[in-house]
Amino acid sequence: MTKPKQETLPAKHPRENPNKDLIIQAVLDGMALNGMSAFKACQAAGVPHSTFLRWVDLDPDLADRYARARDDLIERMANEVLDISDEDVGYTDDGKKDWAAVQKHKLRVDTRRWLLSKLAPKKYGDKTTTELTGANGGPVAVAAVDMRALNDQELEQLQLLMSKAKGAGG
Repeated sequence: MTKPKQETLPAKHPRENPNKDLIIQAVLDGMALNGMSAFKACQAAGVPHSTFLRWVDLDPDLADRYARARDDLIERMANEVLDISDEDVGYTDDGKKDWAAVQKHKLRVDTRRWLLSKLAPKKYGDKTTTELTGANGGPVAVAAVDMRALNDQELEQLQLLMSKAKGAGG
């Protein structure tokens, strides 16, 4: 005796959350409006960070919205640096400047500035330049070689040297 065939439903991801859209909006709002990191916003919304990032990877529109929320979070952090810097730290009970509070403010500012330099290095990172100088700090000497003046043996030696330099990572 054979069993009657059961009707199969369209395949659905077994752990797909029916409240996905609400969760996504809660994460994005947590980032853009409340200044939470994506990880903290995911925790608050009750979704694993890895799941949220998978959703971002699979949905170009969500990736765009996530990028905007991340940009908003970065701008918010930059504004916090200004706000913290402008806060009055106050005085101790004996009327002196509260240097412990000053150091705490400095740490808060420095931490945010460091994080901004990592999250948006082009905008908030330190600009570094490399300067190349020659002997005694002078200009770099560039010499031109007239290859036409070399004989066949000298050209072969030059070719051998150049191939060795390439092999040595040069």
